[in-house]
Amino acid sequence: MGIQNVSAGSPALLRYKQEALFQGAWQRPALHQRDRSTVTVAALVTSGQFAQISYHLGRAINNGLTRTEASEMVSHLAYYAGWPNTFSAVPVVKSVFESRAQ
Repeated sequence: MGIQNVSAGSPALLRYKQEALFQGAWQRPALHQRDRSTVTVAALVTSGQFAQISYHLGRAINNGLTRTEASEMVSHLAYYAGWPNTFSAVPVVKSVFESRAQ
C-alpha cells in the first residue's frame, strides 16, 4: 500500500508511523539499525506479512545487511517460522535482489 493510500485512508496512522516508529523506536541506540531491520524482516516472514517484506528488506540492505545474510536468514527461518512462510517469502526476497541488481 502506497503512502498516498495510507495518508488518504488514515492520516493519523501515517503520523504515528513517522513519529513513534521511525523517529522513535528506530532511533533508539541500544540496537543498530541493521539489526533492527533484520529483526523486522524476520518478524514479517514469521507472521506471513509478505506485502511488507519488500520495503523492509530494502531498508535492511540499505542498513548493511548483505544479500548472503538475507538469504541465510530466510533459510534459517524455515525451522522457526515454518516452511510455508519461508517458501512464500522467497519470491519477494528474489524480487528485491533483482530490483537492486539494476
